[in-house]
Amino acid sequence: MKKLVGLIFPTQSDAVILVISIILITLLIASAALFIVHKIAPEKNIKELVERTKSWWIMCGIFFGSIFINNEIAYIFLAMLSFWAFRELYSVLGFRSADRSAILLALLAIPIQYALAYIKWYGCFIIFIPVVMFLILPMILVIKEDTHRITKSMSLIQWTLMLSVFGISHLAFLLSLPDLEGFESGGRGLLLFLVFLTEMNDIMQFCWGKMFGKHKILPSVSPNKTVEGFVGGVISTTIIGYFLRFLTPLSPVYAILVSFVIAITGFAGDVVISAIKRDKGIKDMSNAIPGHGGIFDRIDSLSYTAPAFFHLVYYLVYPHL
Repeated sequence: MKKLVGLIFPTQSDAVILVISIILITLLIASAALFIVHKIAPEKNIKELVERTKSWWIMCGIFFGSIFINNEIAYIFLAMLSFWAFRELYSVLGFRSADRSAILLALLAIPIQYALAYIKWYGCFIIFIPVVMFLILPMILVIKEDTHRITKSMSLIQWTLMLSVFGISHLAFLLSLPDLEGFESGGRGLLLFLVFLTEMNDIMQFCWGKMFGKHKILPSVSPNKTVEGFVGGVISTTIIGYFLRFLTPLSPVYAILVSFVIAITGFAGDVVISAIKRDKGIKDMSNAIPGHGGIFDRIDSLSYTAPAFFHLVYYLVYPHL
């Protein structure tokens, strides 16, 4: 498998190829196991697991193909993720007709933000949405002279941009980080580490919660999440991150710290989006991915883990830049 992956992604480091191979082997084993269970015990209801496994195949295929084959395609793909996420949030939050001009400007901010990541202009990248768009968008709304619910619109548009574009765009800037001596995996290794650990955190919290969960942690927001699932997920994610530190330039201690932060912020991103869905009375942001809901249902945790991971690594490893 590793040789086959190496042929498909010839420019990637051995560490990146190894992890991709592990992910694909895990998916193969899971698919084979589900097939056997269906044949041996067809009465068992494993439809949800089958759908989720199919979705993981699709998502992994798209992610690996977009991120690891071509550099320019990687930035375009990540920008499209932000666009889809922004669109899903926009569709459920209930904006006014008077907000259309500001929404259009917010959408135009997406290619600008990712272009800044592509050209590696960190100083502008880090202030464009939190400062520049924060100052401009309210004035666009004011020009319309419709003050009914304008405060809500000002807040929602900026918050939507921060969550779906600013947060996710840190994935792209990971690809723009300079090479370090002795660190072959580079930005793609960091990106793979972040995405894999964020998803593993979701899976571990789900598994620990199913096996041992008794005490609800936020019953009014996400009834299925438990204290046991949260704690088990945080510990498991931190351990997995420690053993995957070869994808990063982090020392063992820093790898533990960063993995712990990913686990905590991943949980935070998940429950924030869960609170929105509960407020709006919906189960999923959309039905874009069979068995998984919408795009944002899959990357909600990344909207929190990406900026937290990026700035922590940037501070610990790239302070001279």
